[in-house]
Amino acid sequence: MYLRQGRVLAFAHRGGAYHPEIEGLENTLAAFQHAADLGYDYLETDVVATRDGVLLAFHDDVLDRVSDGSGAIAELTLDEVRRARVGGREEIPVFTDLLDAFPEACFNVDLKSEAAVELLADLVLERGLAERVLVGSFSVRRTRRFRRRTGGRVATAAHPLEVLAFRLSPTAAIARLLTPGRPAALQIPVTRGPLRVLTEGLLRRAHAAGVQVHVWTVDEPDQMHELLDLGIDGIFTDRTDLLKDVLVARGQWWSRRRGNR
Repeated sequence: MYLRQGRVLAFAHRGGAYHPEIEGLENTLAAFQHAADLGYDYLETDVVATRDGVLLAFHDDVLDRVSDGSGAIAELTLDEVRRARVGGREEIPVFTDLLDAFPEACFNVDLKSEAAVELLADLVLERGLAERVLVGSFSVRRTRRFRRRTGGRVATAAHPLEVLAFRLSPTAAIARLLTPGRPAALQIPVTRGPLRVLTEGLLRRAHAAGVQVHVWTVDEPDQMHELLDLGIDGIFTDRTDLLKDVLVARGQWWSRRRGNR
């Protein structure tokens, strides 16, 4: 169910963090409800763990940037975190709150803390969520730990060394040989510093190996069109309105609940 072949996956990045109607409310139930109401089936979020071992849908390791609270998440209990408000009004959601609130949605989950690895792995296995999640991390260590904990039963995104293998290998076969962790997708920016990450060669090798390519974070319609013309498989966006408009105009929008509307 997660990686649907033949359809462009539209990811609401942190719920659509810069949509004008919800700006400042990233990774909140309000943001994800807004994305769901637009018809988004794929919700992107991050997970960190509190001191008492609760998974939160939250990007930063401290409360300060987006909420009226302060302090490191890892040093706070859930009760302490719940006193903070994102944008002055929204609670920081527990990850299971999102799963329960959006039972038809799929989740792209970024492991943002070491303590979150086992908690997420065990939750996914215990609740039978393998068909609803794709898990990734910029950390090679976290990605490998998650894969070991889940025994390869849960789809994962490539870590940076695996992305490099697809970027530099001359063939898909060699790239696959260099990525025994079997990532289901490369989730990449167009560029990283001076390096062009997304190339036609990388896209060709990934597709030949049966690996999807998802690009983040794209908020400009012209760039969305350019990437779709290349044949990428998914786009992460903070501007959920603009990506939907582009996909509708191209006849490539699809929502499980609303068909192509």
